[in-house]
Amino acid sequence: MKIAVLPGDGIGPEIVAQAVKVLNSLGPKFDLETAPVGGAAYDIAGHPLPPATLALAKEADAILFGAVGDWKHDTLPRELRPEQAILGLRKHLELFANFRPAICYDQLTAASSLKPEIVGGLDILIIRELNGDIYFGQPRGVRTSELPLFKGAREAYDMMHYSEPEVERIGHVAFDAARKRSKKVCSVDKANVLETSQLWREVMIRVSKDYPDVELSHMYVDNAAMQLVKEPKAFDVVVTGNLFGDILSDEAAMLTGSIGMLPSASLDKNNKGLYEPSHGSAPDIAGKGIANPLATILSVAMMLRYSLGMLDEAHRIEAAVQKVLAQGLRTVDIYTDGTTKVSTVQMGDAVVAALS
Repeated sequence: MKIAVLPGDGIGPEIVAQAVKVLNSLGPKFDLETAPVGGAAYDIAGHPLPPATLALAKEADAILFGAVGDWKHDTLPRELRPEQAILGLRKHLELFANFRPAICYDQLTAASSLKPEIVGGLDILIIRELNGDIYFGQPRGVRTSELPLFKGAREAYDMMHYSEPEVERIGHVAFDAARKRSKKVCSVDKANVLETSQLWREVMIRVSKDYPDVELSHMYVDNAAMQLVKEPKAFDVVVTGNLFGDILSDEAAMLTGSIGMLPSASLDKNNKGLYEPSHGSAPDIAGKGIANPLATILSVAMMLRYSLGMLDEAHRIEAAVQKVLAQGLRTVDIYTDGTTKVSTVQMGDAVVAALS
């Protein structure tokens, strides 16, 4: 099985190195090939997603991705900024379904900013549509305003849109996932304001008729943001669009104690996927050896489960992470009094040791 390893920028190479270490500890089952992406690729090839990197991603069975983004590239034209690499991969590989589990491990309830009784035992799954919405909408750009009050001023505009087939396919993904969990789907939209969301809700209701055993509810995105803090365990599977999902999944991440704990999977219709931590490149801590590699390591477990069909190995990695947490080992982002602070490399070594 061929895995494309794309470390990227900032802390990406550090955390991906630990995930690769975990993969290699499972035995000689994988053909790992590394390629530059993001700002690192721009520095080498003049583009954040060079043709060779894209070709590798297309031919691989799965992709292990670190993170992209670096302040030194902020002045580049938009189409050459590091973040265009991940958008390009999603588009070219048709990765339309993003899975972001938010799990609060018993050992980390003290690291959450919420009370233990609110987040203890939290296990929700946010499914975000990844190829549509305002991030990919056309037309977009900057123009001169014709509005009477601001006539002649510069204005920017972006198009939010969804087609029925786009909503249908992400709806089926969400309901199928719910059938394997607690059989509840909450569809998040802004149907009281947006035409896009009115269509979204209409299609979700129609798709739900194929899943009579799954309960469907609806929630406006502003209320969903509030309820995630007030009563997060009331959710099971949350399905929403690209923009709302981007925001809500980061909010859910912090319920668990640290975004450094959250893996993610971006899948196509055949379950080929790109696997990455939910956090960013964090250039401010790059090279300091303090980044948390557990989200990337748990992303490897998701890769084994969803794309490679290696369920036993996926479970072993997840169990090893819980064992390490039970031993009291913590990177700085999840450190609390009475636990042991470890570096990025030490955390990776501990997971490998727990595996064996």
